Amino acid sequence: MDSLLDLSDRLYLDVADFAHSTPHWFQWLAEVWTEAGLLLFGVLFLAGWWRSRDGSSRLMALALLAPLATAFGYVVSEGLKSLIDEERPCRAVLGAPAALVECPPYGDWSFPSNHSAIAGAAAVALALSWRGMVWLTVPMALLMAFSRVFVGVHYPHDVTAGVLLGALVAFLVMRAAERPVRSLVETARSSRSSAVVWCAGRGPRAHAAPHASSHAHASPYASPHADRPERSRHGAR
Repeated sequence: MDSLLDLSDRLYLDVADFAHSTPHWFQWLAEVWTEAGLLLFGVLFLAGWWRSRDGSSRLMALALLAPLATAFGYVVSEGLKSLIDEERPCRAVLGAPAALVECPPYGDWSFPSNHSAIAGAAAVALALSWRGMVWLTVPMALLMAFSRVFVGVHYPHDVTAGVLLGALVAFLVMRAAERPVRSLVETARSSRSSAVVWCAGRGPRAHAAPHASSHAHASPYASPHADRPERSRHGAR
């Protein structure tokens, strides 16, 4: 265990030295990304909900569960952090260069990384609710985790544990709650409240209804040849 922590210390120093060797604009981007990544995940949650309003009840249930599963990932991470009093590397590692951002106050412990837990949970939750998003969300989560080491406020093992913990919690919550939430969505879509229906979406029937209506208005007695021009009785001359 001590050897793994020593390895994490060395990796932290290597990343910190690398961070200080990069241009100021790159450092600024890393600082911004540690928080902006969370906002981008929030935007993706909203987009996932919106696109699911015309989808199946299962799709809507997963879209609604995605932010909830991410919140669970954060809660579990925060609970574990309160049990493990690991000091931040920006104070604990001797000889380390100054962090690029202000070192969190004493008592705001380091293990695991809450940012990384949220990122890992959001990446998995979005991938489960929005097929194909895994190619975007997983790189986003890994970049966010790395940025926490880059700016100097977490060890590599903090962010690794955070990503894995958040991803596991989100996966379990999505799987366990999918069926009951899907039932709630089906109930909401049959509600008499227009606000509730708008939030839950009308599902695939919203597209099927206009299509069926157009066929219903067509005359059942119309001849399939009605649009053809009438031939001359005497034929062509």
